[in-house]
Amino acid sequence: MDARDWDQRYAASEQVWSLGPNPFVAAELADLTPGAALDLACGEGRNAIWLAGRGWQVTAVDFSQVAVDRGRRTAGDLPISWQVGNALTVELPSVDLAVLAYLQLSPDERRTAVRRAFGVLRPGGTLFVVAHDSSNLTEGTGGPQDPTVLYTAEDVLADLAGGDLVVVRAERARRVVTAADEHGGATDSTAWDAVVRLIRR
Repeated sequence: MDARDWDQRYAASEQVWSLGPNPFVAAELADLTPGAALDLACGEGRNAIWLAGRGWQVTAVDFSQVAVDRGRRTAGDLPISWQVGNALTVELPSVDLAVLAYLQLSPDERRTAVRRAFGVLRPGGTLFVVAHDSSNLTEGTGGPQDPTVLYTAEDVLADLAGGDLVVVRAERARRVVTAADEHGGATDSTAWDAVVRLIRR
């Protein structure tokens, strides 16, 4: 999907994603000392808004103008710089935390995005990636049905091979999808995500 497709998807609904942060984002990043953060491919900004509410100065970037406008309205006066731009080409600020949540791209594009996000981290900064895992296609529920845009934690680490980093977490993780969730069905079900948290030395 390109930016126009996502604009149409966001415009067709009052709220595509939940207002609260992704559960892995909330669980993994709540203990970090606030600084400057980047939410790359932020969508409607749920993670950016959560981070800003915890004291982070956030730059939130997405290529959908509709999503960015919605995030800006929802955020109110929170300290977020909203930008419309492509994750592969937009100029990125130097930050203490970079978040890539469900940025599902082809391998070459994913590698570019991951390396760009890691590259703007200050020493000691955290990169956090959560994505629909490759195994979700056959073992889980929801998410893209195109295997070329699914990936694993190991893929993310391979993208950064040779980088000076410390891996805090890199694994496949279970996420419970409830009937009220955007991907929900009649009963609760399981989705499988790739979760990576690492620190740049």
